[in-house]
Order: sequence, then C-alpha cells, then structure tokens
Amino acid sequence: MNVTVNDLRKRISQARGKEKADLVIRGAKIVNVLTHEIMEGDVAVCDGVIIGAGGSYEGKETVNVSGYLLPGFIDSHIHVESSMLVPARFGALLAARGTTTAIADPHEIMNVAGIPALEFMLESGKKSPIDLLFMMASCVPATPWEHSGAVIEAPVMEEAVLSHKVLGLGEMMNFSGVLFPDNNVLEKIALAHKAGSIVDGHSPGLSGKDLAAYAAAGISTDHECSTVEEMEERLRNGMYVQLRYGSACLNLPDLARGVTPGNAHRCLLCSDDIQPLTLRKRGSVDAGIRVLVSMGIDPIDAVSMASHNAAVCYGLRDRGAIAPGLIADLVLVDDLSRLNILKVWKRGVLTACEGECLAPEPENTDYGPITKTMHVKDFSEKKMKMHLRHGLVRTIRIIPGGVVTGEKIVQVKTDPDGDFVFDEEQDVCRLCVVERHQSTGNVSCALLSEYGIKRGAVAASIAHDSHNIIVAGTNTADMAAAVEEVIRMEGGMTAVLDGKVLASLALPVGGLMSERDAEYVTRHLDRVQNAAHTVLGVRGDIEPVMTLCFLALPVIPVLRLTDLDLFDVRTMKFTDICVD
Repeated sequence: MNVTVNDLRKRISQARGKEKADLVIRGAKIVNVLTHEIMEGDVAVCDGVIIGAGGSYEGKETVNVSGYLLPGFIDSHIHVESSMLVPARFGALLAARGTTTAIADPHEIMNVAGIPALEFMLESGKKSPIDLLFMMASCVPATPWEHSGAVIEAPVMEEAVLSHKVLGLGEMMNFSGVLFPDNNVLEKIALAHKAGSIVDGHSPGLSGKDLAAYAAAGISTDHECSTVEEMEERLRNGMYVQLRYGSACLNLPDLARGVTPGNAHRCLLCSDDIQPLTLRKRGSVDAGIRVLVSMGIDPIDAVSMASHNAAVCYGLRDRGAIAPGLIADLVLVDDLSRLNILKVWKRGVLTACEGECLAPEPENTDYGPITKTMHVKDFSEKKMKMHLRHGLVRTIRIIPGGVVTGEKIVQVKTDPDGDFVFDEEQDVCRLCVVERHQSTGNVSCALLSEYGIKRGAVAASIAHDSHNIIVAGTNTADMAAAVEEVIRMEGGMTAVLDGKVLASLALPVGGLMSERDAEYVTRHLDRVQNAAHTVLGVRGDIEPVMTLCFLALPVIPVLRLTDLDLFDVRTMKFTDICVD
C-alpha cells in the first residue's frame, strides 16, 4: 500500500482526536489476539486503516453494533479452482463468511494452461471483494507419473517470483524431489529464497530425518497432517501446521486434539479445497473456528489461528489483528461460540451483511487463453475394457473424511476376456482416467472399492493435479457416455445412467471453473451430487465428485490412478492390479 505524507498526517490527526475519524464502530467487544484479551471501546478507521482500538472516538460515520469484533479471517491455503468459480466471483462467497484474505495456490489451472493461467487468476482476483494473494505453483507438471497441460521450471517462474507478483512458492508436493535432490526442484526453492518468499509444503507420511530434511530446505508449512503425531512432529521441526476444513478433507477435528496453549500460535486454519455448496451451508474458516471452540480450544486462540497466525506466517504485516496501523478488515459476530457472521468490513468498507456479500457483480473477464482445453484423441468405450489375468486384485479403497486412500485386496468376477464384471453386492466399481491435454490417447483403468455406486457413472475433468478426465462407474457404456458429455461441455462433471445424462455442470474455463455465478454453480453441482447419491447409489458419507477428483493425485498415499497406470505412493512406482 502506497502511503503519502498527507495520508500519514490525516491518520495521525484522526487518531489523536483532532478531527473526526472516517468511520467509528461503537458498542462491540473487541477481540485482541495480540494481548489475548477482550476490550471495550470504539474502533476508529481512516482511509481503510485502523487508527484506534479501544477508547472513545468521534466519527464522520458511526455504526452502533453489539457483539464481538474480530480481525478479518485469513484462509492460509486454498485452491480457488475447487470452488469451480473464477476468482472474481469466488471472493464474494468468502467475504460473506468473514474471510477477508485468502492465500491461493493456482496449481490446478496452471497444470492445465501454465503461466497464462496465472495471469488470468491474478487479473480476475483483482476484481474480487477480498484480497486473493496468489502463490506460484511449484509442481507443473504435478508429478512425472502423468500428463498435464504445461511445464513450468524455475526460469519461467523468475519474473513473477522476484517481482513479488506472487506471495511465494506454492505447496511443494514433490517431496521426493527434495529428499533425493532433483536440481529442477531445488532451483525453484532457491528462487523463492532469493526473493525472500515463503515456500509452502505438502508432506503426507514424512517423518524422522526425511521430514527434518524437508524442513531444512526452507519449507515452512504443511496442510497434509492427518494425525496429532504428524502435526506435533512438524511443529517440533519448526513448521506451521494448517488445520484443514474443506469439503472432502476434514482433518481439523482430529488435529484439534493436539492444539495446546503452547503450540496454538503455530497453527493456522485453511480450507484447501472447498465447494460453493459447502460455503453456503457451513462456511469455511468461520466453520473451523466453531469446531475448535466446541472442542474446548480457547476462543481467542481459535480466532488467532484464523487471522494473526497466518499473517505472521506469510509475512502479512499489515493485517491479522485489530490494532492501529493495520488494515481495517473486521468481522462482527454474535458471540464466540455460535460465531454467526453479522457484518464484514474490508478496508473499512461494509462488504457483507447477514451472510450476503454487498459488493457489485464483477465485470466480465477474457477467458480466451484458458478455454477449449479438451484435447482428447481416439477415445472409445473399448479402451475402458480391462484384461485381468485373474480375479484377485488390489483396489483403491476410499477412506471417508480425507484424501488418503487405502488398498483392499478383493476377489472379483471377470468375463472370458478378463474384463471386470460389476457385482452390486461387492462394492467394487471400475475407475478410468482419460488423458485430455496432449492428445496421447491414453486411457488407464483400475478398480475402486467402497465408493458405493450401484449403477451408472460419474465423471469429471477435475482430477488433481493434472486434471485429466476421471470417471467411475458400473459399466463401460455409461462411463463412455459420461466422458463424452465432459468433452462436449469443454470440461465439467456429470452423472449418467443408461446412456442418459441425469445432471451436469459445465466448467469451460480450463475444465475447472465456470464463468457463471455461484448460484448457478451451486444449483447444478447440487443436482450432480443428488443424482450420484439418490439415483446411482454413491455412499451418503462420501462427497461423490470431490472424492473422485482426488483419486488421480499420485503424491498422497496409498494407491492412485493416473493416465499412465495404477500408482503406489508407498513405493513411488506403478503397480499391477492383479495380485500374484
């Protein structure tokens, strides 16, 4: 923020009471995360900056309120693309729930379209009612075990990183490239260090000397902890731990058991991947605070985890608390347990009230560089046929509530040609990934257990992180029809039964996002989810689309399916479906 001498004079004069403040918020209990206390008095604002907190001020505008005034929430790690909204539209949903800053990693869309995708996200983000601060995607392609739409090495990143167009280096998922040093990986980390920027982490399962080496490379955070033991080990290694509370990944309740007064200052809240439907029904960072308080975490510590801690971690010295000199990002709630969001101010401007964003609709954006991304070659139903040597197979086992999968050995039925035969009583279905970036014609197949589907197929062009087309189903005819629908829409998700489309959501912006508003996306997403649950029989405790979207991510244990084959993250090698 550029500040002139005249700006400073005005602030000082208003702060000293020599002239009226631009805005005074009166009557709230002020939550001070810096001193761990609740204060009485006014909050005064000048040109979007807090100039007084506590005491009595006169204002050109005075707003009388009751409740608790909190610092605006900071989502410490989020992928805008998972909302299926462009950044300009996504910010309105977050603003309504009290999030005024979000640290966004655009590696989903950058794996589709590279640097032009980053430029699009930055420009669209400027039209958002909140601050969307973007990281540089560190892993494009995400891994060497799949095809993606772009390749970004350190020289390509240099301009954006050194000019601080981005906040830092996004989650370093390629932990093997750190531990068994890959020069390309190290060049990216070194570039971030040269810029004085933070490096985000992603290290599921790392421990001992491997985790120490990962942290020693200067990687500061991790949002992939699933147990208190993993969380504590990262904290001891000097890392910040992000407690995740998104749509499919709900690690926060488990990790909250490990939060103590001594380590809370190193804990942050994040959504990672969250859909509009979740935001509307439950919230994001605000929902995380409610869970923490319900589990006995001190309310002020919980608020600090949602604001000040992230500001410190990411070097955002201008926000994260209610104190003079900081941006007037403020959230009014009824109390510290229910945490109903009453009003939200962004830089001193009332931005949301009673759950609704007041900011105007964003202007249209040019989507040209990241549309028409379905480059699928020679797709046909026969490519989904399997040729199993026998019926004793390893399946990808879904574990509800997170993105970690298991391995389940099952005896399945096969036809005379060795193709898988679906049995509704067994809860094993077919899973395929169709390459859609490089026109390779690749289609890989595996088997999925405990998804619950009993008929039809579900498909999506969201498949982290390379985002090829992924489809699960009981028969190849419906699966092929679902893939064809995704291609026809230029990306999206669909549920199909007997060759007919039950519900679809088109996502033509990179195959990941819609150009439409949140109401449109939420309505059509709800239809796809309902069809998957009520008609196709997907288990009720599983988010049918987002769960599917993570099954191609070969950096999270244990089994994944890429467009090249079934991958075992434990050995970092492709593996056979058949068990010999």
